[in-house]
This record gives sequence, structure tokens and C-alpha cells, in this order.
Amino acid sequence: MAARSAPSCHLRLEWVYGYRGHQCRNNLYYTAAKEIVYFVAGVGVVYSPREHRQKFYRGHSDDIISLALHPERVLVATGQVGKEPYICVWDSYTVQTISVLKDVHTHGIACLAFDLDGQRLVSVGLDSKNAVCVWDWKRGKMLSTAPGHTDRIFDISWDLYQPNKLVSCGVKHIKFWSLCGNALTPKRGVFGKTGDLQTILCLACARDELTYSGALSGDIYVWKGINLIRTIQGAHTAGIFSMNACEEGFATGGRDGCIRLWDLTFKPITVIDLRETDQGYKGLSVRSVCWRGDHILVGTQDSEIFEIVVHERKKPFLIMQGHCEGELWALAIHPTKPLAVTGSDDRSVRIWSLVDHALIARCNMEEPIRCAAVNVDGIHLALGMKDGSFTVLRVRDMTEVVHIKDRKEAIHELKYSPDGTYLAVGCNDSSVDIYGVSQRYKKMGECVGSLSFITHLDWSSDSRYLQTNDGNGKRLFYRMPGGKEVTNKDETKGVHWASWTCVSGLEVNGIWPKYSDINDINSVDGNYIGQVLVTADDYGIVKLFRYPCLRKGAKFRKYIGHSAHVTNVRWSHDHQWVISIGGADHAVFQWRFIPERKLKDALHIAPQESLADSNSDESDSDLSDVPELDSEIEQETQLTYRRQVYKEDLPQLKEQYKEKQKSGTSKRRERAPGNSIRLHFVHGYRGYDCRSNLFYTQIGEIVYHVAAVGVIYNRQQNTQRFYLGHDDDILCLAIHPVKDYVATGQVGRDPSIHIWDTETIKPLSILKGYHQYGVCAVDFSADGKRLASVGIDESHTVVLWDWKKGEKLSIARGSKDKIFVVKMNPYVPDKLITAGIKHMKFWRRAGGGLVGRKGYIGTLGKNETMMCAVYGWTEEMAFSGTSTGDVCIWRDIFLVKTVKAHDGPVFSMHALEKGFVTGGKDGVVALWDDSFERCLKTYAVKRAALAPGSKGLLLEDNPSIRAISLGHGHILVGTKNGEILEVDKSGPITLLVQGHMEGEVWGLATHPYLPICATVSDDKTLRIWDLSPSHCMLAVRKLKKGGRCCCFSPDGKALAVGLCDGSFLMANADTLEDLVSFHHRKDIISDIRFSPGSGKYLAVASHDSFVDIYNVMSSKRVGICKGATSCITHIDWDIRGKLLQVNTGAKEQLFFEAPRGKRQTIPRMEVEKIGWASWTSVLGLCCEGIWPVIGEVTDITASCLTHDKMVLATGDDLGFVKLFRYPAKGKFGKFKRYVAHSTQVTNVRWTYDDSMLVTLGGADMSLMVWTNEMEGSREKRPCDSEESDTGSEEDGGYDSDVTRENEISYTIRALSTNIRPMFGIKPHLQQKEPSIDERQGIVRPPVSRAPPQPEKLQTNNVGKKKRPIEDLMLELVFGYRGRDCRNNVHYLNDGDDIIYHTASIGILHNVATGTQSFYQEHNDDILCLTVNQHPKFINIVATGQVGDSADMSPTAPSVHIWDAVNKQTLAILRCYHSKGVCSVSFSATGKLLLSVGLDPEHTVTIWRWQEGAKIASKAGHNQRIFVAEFRPDSDSQFVSVGVKHVKFWTLAGRALLSKKGLLSTLEDARMQTMLAVAFGANNLTFTGTISGDVCVWKDHILCRVVARAHNGPVFAMYTTLRDGLIVTGGKERPSKEGGAVKLWDQELRRCRAFRLETGQVTDCVRSVCRGRGKILVGTRNAEIIEVGEKNAACNILVNGHVDGPIWGLATHPSRDFFLSAAEDGTVRLWDIADKKMLNKVNLGHAARTVCYSPEGDMVAIGMKNGEFIILLVSSLKIWGKKRDRRCAIHDIRFSPDCRFLAVGSSENSVDFYDLSLGPTLNRTSYCKDIPSFVIQMDFSADSRYLQVSTGCYKRHVYEVPSGRHLTDQAAIDRITWATWTSILGSEVMGIWSRHAEKADVNCACVSHSGISLVTGDDFGMVKLFDFPCPEKFFVCLEVCTHAPLKDMDAGKTEKTALRNQNYRRGRSQVVLI
Repeated sequence: MAARSAPSCHLRLEWVYGYRGHQCRNNLYYTAAKEIVYFVAGVGVVYSPREHRQKFYRGHSDDIISLALHPERVLVATGQVGKEPYICVWDSYTVQTISVLKDVHTHGIACLAFDLDGQRLVSVGLDSKNAVCVWDWKRGKMLSTAPGHTDRIFDISWDLYQPNKLVSCGVKHIKFWSLCGNALTPKRGVFGKTGDLQTILCLACARDELTYSGALSGDIYVWKGINLIRTIQGAHTAGIFSMNACEEGFATGGRDGCIRLWDLTFKPITVIDLRETDQGYKGLSVRSVCWRGDHILVGTQDSEIFEIVVHERKKPFLIMQGHCEGELWALAIHPTKPLAVTGSDDRSVRIWSLVDHALIARCNMEEPIRCAAVNVDGIHLALGMKDGSFTVLRVRDMTEVVHIKDRKEAIHELKYSPDGTYLAVGCNDSSVDIYGVSQRYKKMGECVGSLSFITHLDWSSDSRYLQTNDGNGKRLFYRMPGGKEVTNKDETKGVHWASWTCVSGLEVNGIWPKYSDINDINSVDGNYIGQVLVTADDYGIVKLFRYPCLRKGAKFRKYIGHSAHVTNVRWSHDHQWVISIGGADHAVFQWRFIPERKLKDALHIAPQESLADSNSDESDSDLSDVPELDSEIEQETQLTYRRQVYKEDLPQLKEQYKEKQKSGTSKRRERAPGNSIRLHFVHGYRGYDCRSNLFYTQIGEIVYHVAAVGVIYNRQQNTQRFYLGHDDDILCLAIHPVKDYVATGQVGRDPSIHIWDTETIKPLSILKGYHQYGVCAVDFSADGKRLASVGIDESHTVVLWDWKKGEKLSIARGSKDKIFVVKMNPYVPDKLITAGIKHMKFWRRAGGGLVGRKGYIGTLGKNETMMCAVYGWTEEMAFSGTSTGDVCIWRDIFLVKTVKAHDGPVFSMHALEKGFVTGGKDGVVALWDDSFERCLKTYAVKRAALAPGSKGLLLEDNPSIRAISLGHGHILVGTKNGEILEVDKSGPITLLVQGHMEGEVWGLATHPYLPICATVSDDKTLRIWDLSPSHCMLAVRKLKKGGRCCCFSPDGKALAVGLCDGSFLMANADTLEDLVSFHHRKDIISDIRFSPGSGKYLAVASHDSFVDIYNVMSSKRVGICKGATSCITHIDWDIRGKLLQVNTGAKEQLFFEAPRGKRQTIPRMEVEKIGWASWTSVLGLCCEGIWPVIGEVTDITASCLTHDKMVLATGDDLGFVKLFRYPAKGKFGKFKRYVAHSTQVTNVRWTYDDSMLVTLGGADMSLMVWTNEMEGSREKRPCDSEESDTGSEEDGGYDSDVTRENEISYTIRALSTNIRPMFGIKPHLQQKEPSIDERQGIVRPPVSRAPPQPEKLQTNNVGKKKRPIEDLMLELVFGYRGRDCRNNVHYLNDGDDIIYHTASIGILHNVATGTQSFYQEHNDDILCLTVNQHPKFINIVATGQVGDSADMSPTAPSVHIWDAVNKQTLAILRCYHSKGVCSVSFSATGKLLLSVGLDPEHTVTIWRWQEGAKIASKAGHNQRIFVAEFRPDSDSQFVSVGVKHVKFWTLAGRALLSKKGLLSTLEDARMQTMLAVAFGANNLTFTGTISGDVCVWKDHILCRVVARAHNGPVFAMYTTLRDGLIVTGGKERPSKEGGAVKLWDQELRRCRAFRLETGQVTDCVRSVCRGRGKILVGTRNAEIIEVGEKNAACNILVNGHVDGPIWGLATHPSRDFFLSAAEDGTVRLWDIADKKMLNKVNLGHAARTVCYSPEGDMVAIGMKNGEFIILLVSSLKIWGKKRDRRCAIHDIRFSPDCRFLAVGSSENSVDFYDLSLGPTLNRTSYCKDIPSFVIQMDFSADSRYLQVSTGCYKRHVYEVPSGRHLTDQAAIDRITWATWTSILGSEVMGIWSRHAEKADVNCACVSHSGISLVTGDDFGMVKLFDFPCPEKFFVCLEVCTHAPLKDMDAGKTEKTALRNQNYRRGRSQVVLI
């Protein structure tokens, strides 16, 4: 039928009327060519006003909503909406795609902006976080992303004057971003008091950090830095939607319809009010402006584009207009002129000229318009309205003829009859009314048959009938004009319809897809003359069908452009054009119709490029017109390659099962066996479903693949080498142009492609992450730098890679059907072709995407399945082989001709210098000339042609050829039957390798005394293989049925074979001729065994669950073993031939007596005492350990015991071959595991002398031969097995420090919570109590005559001048983070400086002077630090911090790379390590950085830090990794150590490969927890363990243990690059010969110990570093010590508190000293001037607070246990101590007159002690009714009052010493306080911030001048306020240095007026000054 193929005519988009002004802004620009670029619906439009011509960019698949112009003004970026929206960068001149950016945003792309030089593009998404993304658009690569804001972002712009800065604005915010590394960090704009916080709609950046922004109110806000500095009030009277900067200044456009021009300093130049111009109207609103020279472009909300010439500003020129709000439904065509009429919900009706492409008339109606029709003579225009009325106008002048309202619901369709007498009006209330035109539209009749709303009407040509469609999809007929329904089918049969616009009816059946709901096609219009039909649907697609099209699912051509639903479509009166209108996009599209006859001339209108599968492609429906698929191809397309269990999922599965089975495995498990096996030879080649996977290497070896093995075969020596990096079926192979590297792609959930070297067999790069299920085709580019790959996911994704870097360059969806081949263009690296089922596509790279065009077949042929493709001798020429045996020749994308080449499919072709070679299913190899004109020579693959040197036999003549390759004077051929042949040019054929053909292979038997084996397979062959050096197939015999098992007789003369149909036969083992056969069973024979000795009996097991026993001599059945409940899987005889052991599918182990078959029960313990002739059983006590942890998802299919009964080999469903020590008792035995087979291993057998193991792969059809290597012989070569997968049960050792570090959970500032358990209402939320005056209604005069209020605070008026403190500068930090970090102290500048970290700051400390400088860019605790050792990167430091979830927001964990000298941040890497970064390390060249996370997987990530690019990332280990370090000489190798873990990693491309450390070579070595790592020459690695040993590794194998290198855990190791000496640091008690630091030689043989003279009981070293003659040591006790190598002298450089928060802080009343007291039980005295600790007192208990007496001669200390102590400062002797409370003392204060001591505790009490009574310290009184625990206390200046702030946010004042509560507010207001440390009270209301829901202000202190106040809070902020600050949310200066939680605070010591107070802090054990 004709309808089966798509019509051969074509539509071309000619014009689009409309512009998207609604919900978009800044989307209208001049290009460099003075054209205008904008968008409408899903089309980018380039309009040339000079030529009045439009060009279209149609690469989008949905509405475009954002547009940016490149600074050079030729390229345009557009962003669309959709589920997977993408950005296209395209050329406005050629309208071709340059780049596609995808896979990051969801929902849509709201804004776009290019940077100054146009290299980078920023985009903002419409997702819930409004993600901001920065792209390197040329490479299609995302550089950075971050959550943008919680609400919509309206505009974003690069700061064109500062690099790496951006500004974004939106709902109630503006943000200033800086881009560093891969981190985008925002700062919110501060509105302050200058302007209201409001929505910012647009912005422009200017010089000097100025930013201008337009606000919703119509004001312009001017920003400097992040602060609002001024506002330009009333710039517009309503919101400013658009701001455009140009050389002359700025143009703004607003909702008020005005355009304003401003100069460069934003002084007004002029105003243009568009509403006042002659084109203007009320409500005009500007959405977009563009100012260039004297022209201004303006886009409005109502879809108009104006061009204004500045000197004629009153006369704007209308360039474009379109419908606006609501939906557009009405469309009518003038019957005689090229005019179209449209009407919309915007109530306008418009008439367009299709010739002039212009609007020629417009009229506004009262109601929204839903349909339109023009009378036959073109005089009347009828419009149907939404309110149920209709209006008739005169077309000439748009005056009204009539207005009639008979209905209440919308009129959806109306049509004039062909003779012009009637008008039919269809309404949504399901009726059609008929009106008489000449009777002034009097109602003549009514049609009421429908039950649903009327959608379409058509008149018959004679105007006697009307057909209707309704919402139910019913088609009804009526007689006219009365409206009686016609039910008789015959009456309507011959009716000719004047028009066809109905969607249901026989003639248009084909427009419906086979399975669709009935209402998604909105409109149809038939063109009887051209025999075509055009449809419009809800998906934005216009389709062209043949007319009539009768069968469902007809083929079509489709055209995109409209975004959402297309509401109507009509042919123009002369069928030249098609007009379609879009509902939501308000656009009118005009398409030119190109009929068939013109097509031939118009080859240039080949399908336009597109990214969505959307251009005028033929439909993909009904393929029935295509010839049947070839059977082989059919089979291949049905392969799915899905797996129940993917190897990638095994580790997780194991973890899950381990959890379940924690209880069971307590018993010590057997060690793995000493033997190992090595793959020796593989019989097999994968030809049955792969093509072109066979090549010569550079040196003439042959490379191919089978199962999961890449094979390199040396044909001279008949040996093989193997690449074993894959873990599942390899599906494709390609060779590098230099012929030394190979790429192979495999099956997997996230399948990988390995690129490996055929010489060294090492992986060079591993690519993964973009395919699913598997990779079916790969190809290298001609320069060898790129690789293309195709996946087998639903859309057959095509990916282009830079394989060395491991980077994905571009990605695209290939096709719905299978793709067989991908080929890269040898001349242009950016082009490629893919070929597959009904598919030939030509691709070119566009940034991150690929643009594909389907091959254009034209009339030359049918759309065929392509099996292979190559490029020819120019970049345009391509050749493809089809499934019908033709070769297609293509030029560009056009099919030029076809040549018949083979009978049956052409599976392989290869291009030569002068010609081609092809191979097909017909088994013929053909040589062709260079244009496929002549076939020069053919070679038929036949047995007769086999040369004598063949390694085997050809199974059949003319096997199907799947791969061809040329080289070294030969043609290499791979066949479907798994044979590899070499064809000599002169004709003889040599068989090199062969394996079984398709079908599973199960049967395997080894000969009793010769090195040969037999196999039998579902391919119906029995084969004998030689396992000795000749490695060939000796004999083959065809069977009538497939076989499942075989067995040699004990004398080796007979061979028994069990077949799949229940029969078995015995054959002569030499000739393979039948001796005898039996057929007693119906189901598969699963195992067959001769009895030992003379082989008298034969046991035959079947799936019928019986074992039959035959007497071989008499050929009779003598017994049947019954009793099994399931199929029999394995049988074994005992040595005497009297007992059979049977395994069944139900996991039963049964025993039967032979020969009668009587069932026996044998106790489990007795089984192993019986001597068995063979052991292939998988059940029983002796092999309990072979079942893996995940026994539920995998099955052990086979096992075999060596003849010496030592080693049991097993094969399982996952393709693993494992060796166990026999007997394998106890669950989960240890093993060695080998991967080579891909899917299940069906059988394993040892040869007669145990020298080889033979294994069979079921589905991979390969026979693998492994050599057995005995225990002693293997020292020479490291074994390639993997150790057991279950971790060792033994404990890895214990140490308190290690355990604490492992279990520590870090607090994250962003999630800070209160450090104190406060309750109640926060101060800034409390209601203010009215004063007494207010209550009594007294209004005081503003100038009071009362005496002035006393000072709030007693001040020391030093110079009488009160100068407020302007700023706080960090000057000194006391403390070092040693308790839970390692290797974080380093030398810089030749040992002059040291660098370390504490809290959230990095510290550079000068050793000589003690001065410090700080890196303060981190916003949370730093956990690790490293220094770049490469001379090119001098003084470069990397630090990693804690953070919360890894969402790339500013609080995510990050690594900062910075310059230690000038503190410049060079890069910030936001990482996906949730929780934090615990280790960082630079590579040898210094260019790469390694980071390790604290996330549950302990991810290991490698970065190229200068670009901020993440290269590779992988889960490291399921338990904590402590350290990972690069080898000092490598950029690709590193080692990680952690809890029971050491791994040796290699970076290959983008993949991380790891090997676990192998212990098995040393007796009794066990995996301990590893803590530190160092390196030696020749690939030596040293790891320090928890027990104090150091392990020495060669490669990844343990070769030596240095026992007890330290007495406790070895926490730190350092490799000196200069001389290779190694420093270790551990936890050790000082003794005469031992020390906590040791210096070793390069091989860790000799050492010298150093003692640290710290006076501690045990020294615990956490960090070591070695400089010139000095060793730098950081300890657990927060000391940093320098040790001299010569004299062992120790110099302590840095001291700090150790554990627990520091709560107590006190400054000396007259000197620059201060005290700190912490929960580590020490009070320390610090000297600010000398920058050091003067003294420390160990108290034995945790201290909480400390205070000096007013004279400074005594110190009071409050303890956590309720005790307090008074010391004399001079002697540090205790003057007195007392314990009246049981809970912590929170504050302690001397009264200013030194008489009283007040002690406040967490027992809600304050006690007073009279000091004048001496050191007995008897309590004199205490304060009553304190509501909660005490936080701070302050005495009044006269010592009579005490103010107490409490834990329920209330402040109370008490009298001293009586303790009476003072409640009179007036009296309180008159008190002058001696000090102020309270965080409560109206005077300090302003210190509580808006964000204090979660976290509190902890401490405060007013300076001695009384006018400044410092606070510390739970967020780690120190803030400076003016005092007093009674207003809420007072403005302050913030200094962030601590990680979260500052605890007590007395301000911060400056060298100025803040001299005597000071600043303290908690959790980080740091004191900062």
C-alpha cells in the first residue's frame, strides 16, 4: 500500500510570525551582521531587516526560554525547557550547531551569559535549587556548579571587569559569585539601610566593582562590592525588566513601557515612552532592550519587536508582531488570496499576508476568539467566541455584519458551506447550529447527535451533508440544512467532501499511531491534489502523510518547531504553503510545500541537522514492508546481554549478606591454598555476535577476544598472552592506528572500555560512566587520540572520548534500534558514522553533543539494515554493507549507488590503500577495486583449501565470515563458528584458533593418562583437544543432538557422551565412531561416569532425577538409583566401584550402592573417610567452605579435586574459577579467585597429572587451559589471583587513639547547634515589658530636667578620648590540631617557617621570631594539610575541611589550594566527600591532587587542581581510610591505608584501579589496621601499623615485616625526597633506647631513636617532617617540637590545650598576660608580647572558668566537678579550695573591692564567700530563685550588686552579699557595672542575629573604653558591635576563624584599646588573639 511509505514531498519552514515576550527577558539582540536574533516557540530566529528574510535554528526539542549573545556577536547560546533540557551554542550566520551542553540541568534553563572573552558560559536551571553552572562550552564540559538560590533567579551576568566573578539576581536577593577551582562561592548582597530588600529583575556590571541592578519597584540599585551604596529612585514607575550595557552606556526597559538611556556613570540621557508613540497602546510593557549605536531594539510582553532610531524616537518601527496572552486556536485561510486569518484568546483577529510575510490588518474584539472561517467569495469572516457567541465581519474593512449568541459554551469550530449559503457552527455543548448566510444569519437547523463537544466539521462538495467529529472520537453525518442525522452507511458512502479536516474517518486511519489515545491530534487538513495530508498534535509536531492513509501507523515525515501543542493547521488556497499555529507559543508558522517533482533538484534541502530525533525523518512505525531479517541478524538483535547480577554489584551484595550472617562465622577459616593457576591457552573466538574484532598488531601477533579475555596470539610459537582486566563478556575490539594499543568494551551495569597495550598488557585508560548494560562498538580516530563507542542501552548512546585523559568529549542518543558499528572519519576527527538496524547516520561533534543526520536514500533503495561501514578515500565517501548483500556507496549523506557483493549479509569490510575487502555470510572473502566497480578476486573458505599447518579442522564449508583484517601479506578472517583463519594471498588457508560454536558448552572430560580432553556442546559437536604444546583440535564429530556431558573410560579407549534428548552413546576415543547407544530417558543426561578400575559399570545421571547403572560388557541396564527429588547435577564413584555419590538440584547429597542402586544413608562425618575415585561434588562437609557469602544469587556449578586431594577447584555462575584448600570445612573458606570466563563456568577438570586445570565457559563457549603452579615455584612472579573477598575476621588490633579517630564525628558549622542546653524564648523574640512611665501613660519631655543617668559601665578613661575599635585583626593563635589529624606540620622556606593548621585557619609560623600569618578562607575545621614538593609549585599548600552534604554548596566539604606566602587562594575544589576531607596529597609533578573523604564509602578522588577538574573518583573502602599518598616519583600510583586496609592504586585515564595488599607470601602475616605510609626505591612501600610493626611491600605483595618498629601504633611516616631516609613517629613511653621518633635508612633496616623531652608519660607523635638537619614533630598533646638530628635537642615551638573545650579565659588586670582553663585539666598562662606559654598548672580535674582578682595577685578557678580553687599568682600555691556544689562551676568573679567571691554553677545557684575571713572559705549567703543554670556574672562598680545571666535567656540582678533579688527596673537602670560579659539585657539586644534559631551567642565582653562589644557564637563567629546596642539585628563586623562553637569570650586582644581583654574559644582547643 502506498500509505506504508512516507510521502516523498517535503515541507520547509519559510517564516515564523511572533516573538516570545512572555515570561522571558533579554532575548533580543543585534548580531555582528546587523541581523536581529531572538526566539519563538522552539525555534531560534535570525531576521535580516535589510532583506526581510528569516533563518531558523531548529536544534531544540522544546520551548526556548533563554538566549545569550557571544561577545563577538556571531554565536548565540539558547536554553530550553524540558525534562532533560540542554543548551545549544550555534552560529547565527550558518544556523549550524557548534556545541551542545547537557546532562546537568533539569526542568529548564532560565538564564545564560557568556564571559568577556566568550570562552565560558554560565547557565541557571529551573530546578528547585536553581543550580548555577559554568561551562567550557567549546569542549562541552562543565567546569563548576553550585546551588543558586532557594527562589527563582532572573538574571545572571559575568563581571566583565573582574575575572572569575559573576552576579546573579532574583526573588528578593542578589548574589555576588567568585569562581575558584571548581568552586562557585556566593556572597549575598547587603541591602542595609540604603534600600528595601526586594526582588531584583536585571543587572549590568560596570568598572570599579560597580553593579547596577533593576528592581521590581522601578528603582535602580547601585552596588559596590557586595554592598548597596545608592539607589536611583523612580528610574521607572514599575519593575525594570531589562538592562543592556553598550559602549555608550546603559539602556533600561520597564513595565511602564519606557526605555531610558543612561551614560556610563548612570546619569540619565533620555527617555522614550513607547506608550506615547503612534504605535503605542495602554499597558505596553518592555521585556527586552538592546542598544547599538543609534538603534534600539525593544521586545514587548505582547510579542512585538520595535526598532527605534534615536533621533526619530517618536516613530518606532514595528519589525515583528504576534499574538500574545492566552492560547491561539483560530485559523482560517482566504479562499482566493494568499492570506491567513488568526484569532486568539488575546481577543485580536489578525490577517497575515503570506507573500509579504507581514501583518496587514488587525481588529480587537470583545471576547477571546476560538475559531474562524472565511466565506467562499472571501467577503465575510466569521469568528467563534469563547462565550458561545459568533461574529461576522467584512474582510475588507473589518466592520461588523452580525453578532449572534445562541449558546453558552465556547464555539470551537465553524465552516461556510461550499456554495456559500450556510454557516455551520459547532459548540462545546455538543451541538451544531446551521445558519442561512443570505437570511442575515437566521438559524435554519440544529444537529444534536453528539454526546461530547464538537471538534471538527466538514461539508460535502454539494453542500448537502455535514460530517462532524466530537471529543469522544465519534464521526457522525447530518443532512443539510435541517440537521437530521444520517445513520444509513450507504447514503454517505459516495459523498465527496469539499474539505477534509476531520481526525477520525476511514481515510485518515493511518494518522493514528498503533496505540494512542484518541485526542492528541488537534487538526488535520487534506490536500486532494497533492495527495498529502498534514496533521498537528499535542507534542508540537507537524506531520506529512499520504492521502488517503487507511492503515493505522502509516509512515510520515515530521517537522518540529512548535513547542507545546499545535492547535491548528491549514493548506493555503493554492496549496503552496501550510500554516500551523501553536497554542501556548502564540506563533504562526508558514511552511513552503515542496512537491515530489521539485525534490530532485532540491538536494540541498536534505534533512536539516538536529539534535532531537525530530527532523523530517520517516516514521519508525510499522516496519512490515521491509524484507525479513536475516536469521543470524535476527538472533543477534534478540541478545540482551542483561545479567541478573552484575559484577559491579558484588561488593554491596557481600556487605548485605555479611550483615545478615554476622553471628554465624566465628570459627577460624582455613588459609587459601598455596597453589595457584595461570591462564595458559584459550580455545575460542567470539564471532557469533561480534564483528570486526580481529587484528594484526604491530609485530604481527593477532589480537582478538573471547569471554572476558583479550587474547594476543603468536602464530609462530602458537602461544597466547592475555589481558585479564575485564570482568564480563567483551563485546567489541578496536585497534589503534599504530597497531600497538587495543580498546575493548564489555558488558556491565556501568560497562567499561579498556585501552591496553599489546606489548606490556597493561591498561592505559579505562572509560566508564556513560553507557548502560554494555558497549557494542568502538573505534579509534585516525590520529589515535580519540575513541568513539556505542552502548546497548535503549537509545544506543554514542560517546566520543579523549581516551588518554579519560574524558567524555561528546554524547548523543544513537538510535532506538541496535547499532552494529561506529566508524570515525579518518580525515576529520570530529566526524563519524554509525550503522545498524534500518540505520545509517552521519554525525559531527558539537561541543558536548553530537549532531546526527540520517543517510538520505532518495529513490535508490530501501532503508536497510547496515552491518558494517568504512570510510573511503576522501572525507565525503563512505561505504556500508547491508543485510541483503549489497554495498552502499555514500557521498556526504546521500546514497549514490549500491553494488551487489555477497549472497546474504555483508558482515565485514576493510579499506585498503587501493581498494576494499569484504566478507559475508556466504563464506566468501572478496577483494574489490577502489570504487567497488570490479571484484578483483574471491577466496572461498573451504576445507579443501586448508593448509597443512592448520591447528584444527574446519567444521563446515563456507562459514559465515564476521571479521576481516589485512596485514603481513595475509587476510585474517574470523568466522561465526569461532574459527580464526589466515588466508594467504595465493589461496591456501591456515586455521589458527577455534572454539565451539553458538550454544552452551557443558560436557568436559580429561583423558586418564594423556594430555588431551574431550568437550561436547549444544552446537551438536563432540571435540577432542590437545592440551600439549600443539594446542589444537584433534578431532571433531557431529552429533544428532546437542550434548551435556562426556567421560573417558579408565583405559582411555572409550568415550561416553550424554545428549540433551535423554540418550547417550559410547564412541571409540580415537576414531569417534559409535560403539553403542541407549535412549532410556526423556530429559537431558547431565553427568556420565565409568566406575574406577576396569570400568565395568557406567553410571548415567539425568534431569529426570534418576541415575541408571549399565554393565559395559553386557550393554545392559542393571540398576536404577531412585529417591532424588530434583535433577541430578553431579555423580562420583568410590575407589572400589561399589558406591555412588549423587548431588541434586535441590542441594541434596545422596548415596547409592552399585550396581543395584539401593539408597544408603551415610553420616556426614563418615563421608570424607570413604576413599572417592573422583570428587566433583559441590555439597557435603568437605566442601562447605566453597559456597560464597552471596550463595543466594550465585550457584557453584562444578568442582574438581586434584589427584593428591589437596586443592579443590570450583566454577560458579558468575564466571569465577576459585581454588580452595581441601577439605574446605567451615563456612566461607578462603580462596584464590580468577576471572577469565564471563558468565557461568559450567565445568572444571584437572588433567591426569594435576599439571593443568581445564575450565569451560557455558555461554562464552570457550575452553580455557590453566597451568597449575605448585607452592614453591612461584616466588619469581607475583600471582595474578585475587585474594578471598571476605575481609579477615581477625581484629586489626586496638589502640585508644586510633579508635577515637576512627569514630570521631565532626561538627559542621552550617548545622551548628547550641553548645549549652538553653531553653526559653530567645532575647530578640521576647516581648518588651513597658516601663513604669509607659504603664502610667506619662509622656516625659524630650529634654529631661532630672539628673543624668549614670554610666552603664565603669571605664578606664585612659586618654579621655573614646575611640571606637574599628576592626579586629587576627595576630596570634595558640594551638595545633594534633589529636585526630596526621602529617599536618611541614617545613617551608628551607626550614625557616613551619606550616600547620588548627580550627579553620592555616598558620604560617616563623621559627625564629614566633610571628604568625594566617590563611582564613576556610569556613569550617581543617582536617588535613599537605605541601606541594615540586620545585615548580613552591610554597603551595592544600588543606581539606569538614562540611555537610556534598551538594556543591558553600558548606560542602572542600579542598583549598593556596600560596603559603601571600595567602592567595589558587583553587577551591568542592567535593563529593560528604562529611569532610581527611587526607590530601600532591602527585610527583605537583599537578594532580588526591583527596580522601569521610563519607561512608571513603571515596578517593583525583583532581587536576589548577583547572578545578575532577579526573577520577572511586569508593575506597568500607571502613575508615586514614591516609592516602602518591608515590613520590609518580603521577599515577598511590597507596591508601586505613582500618584493616592497604590498597595500591593506579590511575588509568579516568579510572582508578586498585589491588589489595597480598599477605599470603609470609607465614602468619595478618591484615592489621594501617596508619601511615612511606615509600622507597624500586616500588617499595612501607606502612605503619597499629601494633607498632612496619610492613614492607614490593609492588602489592608483603615481603617483610619490621617487627616492633615502635612499641605503640606508628601514626606518622615521612619520606625524605633528598636522600630517601624515612622518619617514623609513634606512640611510645620514653625509655633509654627507645623514642617516639625514629630516623631510618632507605630500606628500614637500621634506625636512630629520638626522645621528646615533654615530660609526658607517653609520647604520641601524630606528624613528622624532616628538613635540613632537623625533624619537625607534631604530637597528640598539641605541641610542635623541633628535634636536632645531631644533638637530639628538643625545642618546643607551639603549645596548646589538648582535649575538651576551652571554657575559661581571664585577662590580667594590668599586664599583657592571660589565662585559659580547659577540660584537659590544665590552666595555662600565656604571654601576648612574647607569643608563648609561660606556665601551665595541672589541676587533675577539668576546669571550666578562671578569674583574676582586681589586683592580679590571686586567681580563682572553677572546676567541672563543683570544686573551686584559689591560687596565689606569685608562688602558684593553693591559698584555699572548697567544694559546696556537685555540678560544674560556670563563672567565678572577685568583687571590685576584693572582699567577696561569687561562684555561679549549673545547679542554678550563686554562692558568696567573704575573702576577708581568710582561706577557710565559708559560704556567707547565696542568691535565691535563679530560674536556670548560670552563664555569666558581673559585679557593679561599687561591689553592691551582681548581674547574672541564665540558661533560660533571662538576666537577674541580686544584692551583694544578701542575695536578695532586685526587681525594680528603674533602680537596675541606675547601676554602673564594673564589667559587662552578659549576653542578655536590653543594652545588648542587637547582638542576637536573625539566624539564631539553631545556634546561640555564647559570650560577650565590653572593652575597657566602654564603647565596643565583642561576642562569640555557636557558628564560630567573633563579632564586633558598638556598645550599647539596644536595637534588634544591629550591624556588626564579622570575623570568622573558629570552626563552630565559641564558648566563653572576653573579646579579642588587640594591641590597642582592647589590651586587657581577650578572646577565647572551645572545641578546637585553640586560643586566638
